[in-house]
Amino acid sequence: MADCLFCSIIAGSTPAHLVLDTPEVVGFLDVRPVFKGHTLLVPREHIATMVEMPDELIVPLFGAARSVAAAVRTAYSAQGSFVAVNNVVSQSVPHLHVHVVPRTKGDGLRGFFWPRTKYADDAEAAEYATKLRQALEG
Repeated sequence: MADCLFCSIIAGSTPAHLVLDTPEVVGFLDVRPVFKGHTLLVPREHIATMVEMPDELIVPLFGAARSVAAAVRTAYSAQGSFVAVNNVVSQSVPHLHVHVVPRTKGDGLRGFFWPRTKYADDAEAAEYATKLRQALEG
């Protein structure tokens, strides 16, 4: 897509620090990292969100995420990683991308990036579970 930053990086028109280059997936350092080494993995094909991702891309994209998540431990002496995908909300570039963020105990990142909440009671949780099951069943 002509006006997509990530498509421009894939095409080589916009410079980036590449860390992975496969036939299906490109990985590069985030220019505004949560922690240094924060990597973005994108499919070569322009796909807006995970919802539109074709089945045949699941293994290459998440296989790459698994490989990078393992590699950040060695490359940066990280104890683990945070792996995430935004869909529309908080997705600053409308091109599917997986974040792999190196993590170390005590790094200051607390849980998710948004406030947590609680269900009022077990009945409310059951109601939410039922709604999602029904949506999954079509």
